[in-house]
Amino acid sequence: MTSGRAFVLLTLGVGGIGAIVNGSLLYVRLFYFGLLLIALAWLLTVFALRGITVERRARSLRAAVGDIFEEHFEITNSSRIPKLWLEVFNETAIPFATGSRVLTLVNGKQKRSYTARTWLTTRGGFLLGPTRVSSGDPFGIFRASKTFPARDSLVVLPMLANVSEFYSPPGLLPGGQVIRRKSQDVTPHASGVREYVPGDPLKRIHWPTSVRRDKLMVKEFEQDPQSEVWLFLDTHRSVHISKPGDALEAPPSDDLFLLRRRKVKLPPSTLEYAVSAAASLAHYFIAGRRSVGLVSASGRSYKVIPAERSERQEAKILEALAFLNNESFFTLPALVTAQMGQLPQGSSAILVTPMIYPELLIAVDSLQRRSLRPTVVLLMTLSFGSRVGNEDLARSLEERTVPVCRVYCDEDLGVTLSSFYSKTNAQEHSWRKPVLSHLT
Repeated sequence: MTSGRAFVLLTLGVGGIGAIVNGSLLYVRLFYFGLLLIALAWLLTVFALRGITVERRARSLRAAVGDIFEEHFEITNSSRIPKLWLEVFNETAIPFATGSRVLTLVNGKQKRSYTARTWLTTRGGFLLGPTRVSSGDPFGIFRASKTFPARDSLVVLPMLANVSEFYSPPGLLPGGQVIRRKSQDVTPHASGVREYVPGDPLKRIHWPTSVRRDKLMVKEFEQDPQSEVWLFLDTHRSVHISKPGDALEAPPSDDLFLLRRRKVKLPPSTLEYAVSAAASLAHYFIAGRRSVGLVSASGRSYKVIPAERSERQEAKILEALAFLNNESFFTLPALVTAQMGQLPQGSSAILVTPMIYPELLIAVDSLQRRSLRPTVVLLMTLSFGSRVGNEDLARSLEERTVPVCRVYCDEDLGVTLSSFYSKTNAQEHSWRKPVLSHLT
């Protein structure tokens, strides 16, 4: 189109200058021919986007980091005028988004469609759009654009590491003492029966009692505190760090063509490692039929997701983690102080943090005094580029018999969390050995 624009402008310029200098009829005709080409180009540009609509559809609006997101684009020309060329721009904020295309010769009353595949590398919420369509004349003199706003949004969940096993403090296995609190879910602890109320699940009906009393009776259940696991995620604005200079790499085109899921490497950021660790542990415990809750903060407010055991609970936790950032005004000890009074005794509290300050010891002591079982997933700050380490803090926690899972940058998060199980069991054995020798 650059050569076409140059041809028209050259025709107009030669004709105009020649008509002024020479006055020959040939130059005058050449000048008017140039004007005619410009008028034709303008007219084609005016009608270039008439009747053009764009529709974007996706099978699912929820995906995870590392997935390949497929989106279907459909461009419709509802007018009778053919479009010589259309340039489609996908202006979504998704990193490395695909979907921009150039379509040629779209006839009247015709539809063109194609599928775009994007390798997801960043968690969060993203609008699927806007979409800008551009066209113009064949000479490239004029250009017209039309923007279609986004209608849907995509939620990209955090990356889940493959955790095969994770440490559970002693005494937290099913079968312990129940808490005298009614539960809406079916638990192993039936507390009694009551008369059936419309809306009660039929699976709760206790038929022997219903036969004896000649009316429908349903079972009531109590909660088991030993199945509750609470995740405390530190998002304070001053604790998280990241290595400078490391950027995400563009996805290779062969993986998009073969739809092959690649292993995603987390950015060298303590926040991303912490979010992924919390998401992976939530998935692990919910898969093991444990009740999991989440305590986190954003800005000047903190959010609590009550402990439940279901796939729906996992979806709520992962979606909350997808939008977290490191702009919270609440420190991790403040979150623990605000919520630990609501936790049933015997619950497990997993603190995920890169904290370097000794205030974390105060939070751990508070949990232990309330008969709660703290475990710390500690991101080692030196490996993430910090000048101040937290190894001394980790040793102080272990002196209080608090299990500490050390997470280092560039290590496989799934392997780190899974290997923590055997290491902690060995430490517990060494802690108990002096006590047993003293008793003998």
